[in-house]
Amino acid sequence: MGKKRRYNANSRPVKRRTDRPAEAPRAAPEIREKKVAVRYGQVFIILEDESKNTFEYKDGAWVPHGVHIADYRLDGQVKELSQKINRMTRYEIRSPLPVAT
Repeated sequence: MGKKRRYNANSRPVKRRTDRPAEAPRAAPEIREKKVAVRYGQVFIILEDESKNTFEYKDGAWVPHGVHIADYRLDGQVKELSQKINRMTRYEIRSPLPVAT
């Protein structure tokens, strides 16, 4: 047996709209091009001090490196590592490999 319908003060009759405007034609979907997959090379570590000078590890010592972190960020992958060495920030750098055609 069905349940008894209780009185609901908030219910109102649904008004139907009879004069609908004509639907506008849909725009054509955008054509998206796939990005070319980029392959990255080996990871290497660079240090950066407060004055934005960079250093790389060679032959057991940190020697000055000619390229800044901002230059690597343009086309490579740069990840800041949490551990600091002598108040210098460590970065993990991966440069893109040349595309073989």
